[in-house]
Amino acid sequence: MIYVVGLLLVVSWVAIVFGMSSIYILKNLYTRILSAATIDTVASLTILIALLLASVNKIDYVIRFVLLIGFLLITNPISSHVNIRSAFLTGVKVNKINRSDKKEGVGFD
Repeated sequence: MIYVVGLLLVVSWVAIVFGMSSIYILKNLYTRILSAATIDTVASLTILIALLLASVNKIDYVIRFVLLIGFLLITNPISSHVNIRSAFLTGVKVNKINRSDKKEGVGFD
């Protein structure tokens, strides 16, 4: 069981590293928000599942982790939708990157 927990934690760290690098590589705001939502969902769920498997013997922890997983599955899509909708309503163009991002070297051409 300890190997499965370790593997899940490694998968979560790989998702975090690739997701953070993709935030800097992607060009527009909408794909960056999608990448951040993916990092948040995949990494947090794999960490919580690893903790759930590590604490199988304690039923009160299992119930808490199951509730946390359900909460994350409900709130993560809603929060990324709110971020994208607010960007759309304020007039952020889909294929445009801010000039300040180009000066800082973010978003490679």
